[in-house]
Amino acid sequence: MAGQAAEWLGMRAVEVALPRLYPKQRMAFYGPERYSLTEATVKSGKTFGALSWLADQALDLTAPDGLSRSGRSYWWIAPILPQAKIAYRRLRRGLARGFAPGSFTSNDTDSYITLGNGATVWFKGSDNPDSLFGEDVWAAVIDEASRVKEEAWQAVRSTLTYTKGPIRIIGNVKGRRNWFYQMARVAEAGEPGMAYHRIIAADAVAAGVLAAAEVEDARRRLPDSVFRELYLAEPSEEGGNPFGLDRIAACVAPLSQEAPMVWGWDLAKSQDFTVGIALDRRGCGCRFHRFQMPWPETRERIKVESHRPALLDSTGVGDPVLEELQRDGSGWFEGFKFTRQSKQELMTGLRNAVHAGSVHFPEGPIRLEMESFEYEVTATQTFYSAPRGMHDDCVMALALAWKHYVDKRVSGVPVAAVYRPPLWSLEEGPRRSPRLARRW
Repeated sequence: MAGQAAEWLGMRAVEVALPRLYPKQRMAFYGPERYSLTEATVKSGKTFGALSWLADQALDLTAPDGLSRSGRSYWWIAPILPQAKIAYRRLRRGLARGFAPGSFTSNDTDSYITLGNGATVWFKGSDNPDSLFGEDVWAAVIDEASRVKEEAWQAVRSTLTYTKGPIRIIGNVKGRRNWFYQMARVAEAGEPGMAYHRIIAADAVAAGVLAAAEVEDARRRLPDSVFRELYLAEPSEEGGNPFGLDRIAACVAPLSQEAPMVWGWDLAKSQDFTVGIALDRRGCGCRFHRFQMPWPETRERIKVESHRPALLDSTGVGDPVLEELQRDGSGWFEGFKFTRQSKQELMTGLRNAVHAGSVHFPEGPIRLEMESFEYEVTATQTFYSAPRGMHDDCVMALALAWKHYVDKRVSGVPVAAVYRPPLWSLEEGPRRSPRLARRW
């Protein structure tokens, strides 16, 4: 232990393991307040600053009892585990550069790093808030806080009760309708024990960590409200939602009782749902099904429902499903393969319909998914997508149905004169029929 102490003494994580912080970063994370909230723009160094601070909390070189931190836990919390793993890998690489071999160990499977003083830094996702209760935590960081559930913040706060540990809460601005924004306003107003900081693109440019040309390129290519959130930390009323929250609300309506004109089907992948949405002759949602079943039952259910033209996700596992549905000779089913570009074109079509008030859908999962959508910025283009870890099945099904509706309306496909009630409904579950009785 004495040999380890000699190696660790005098070497701060901020100066050795991770890049040096510029003054505004240091102020945001190394203040004396127990709670510090930082609203920061993209690529402004908030992750590095928070990692430096958390590593220093775990190292705790100034403590009078030296290096004895055996069994103490320090947490990094992100919206989902894959995001937390990004921070885990950054800290692991930084420690490998800054400290002697054997000064720490890491576990890639469970995403934790154990330091030479016995302290452990854990990296966790917050998508299941219940999993965050119970342990005593000595310091914590909540990353991308505007995308973290409020229940997760409450759980993390409970873990700091015994230790009275400090916490740093960081994230991009994403609208005004989240706990992080509201809590930041409390800190900004001067609540005792709380600090508020704001780091924008200009600060990062001045510090040399972000190129001014990149910021100007983003200004030209992004919608103004999105640019202001991502680079100026100025919240929009709609939280960067590409559809527009008010426009979404205006399109919500009860399911129509008219006959379907077209269907859109998004097939389940992994833990997702298979979703089918039908639109009537006016573009109003008239059927909505969301379920998880084995593929044979899924194919049968789609076939029973879709006695009208249907556009079906034929990507990956959807391709053989489409082939089997087409094999019966009904001619109702067409396929649509998702690529990054084709998905964006589909989303743009749905966005235009929502803005024009041309499409309508019921309250519930469709609206909730649509309200969660945000802009995803790449080096060459801006896409619409659900946040990582959240479902987009309903929005995809609606977008497929709308595309088919527009295509078939242009081609003059007639609406069925006679409506046959479906065998299924969300409320009632499967209605028995001789055809399906053996499966239930």
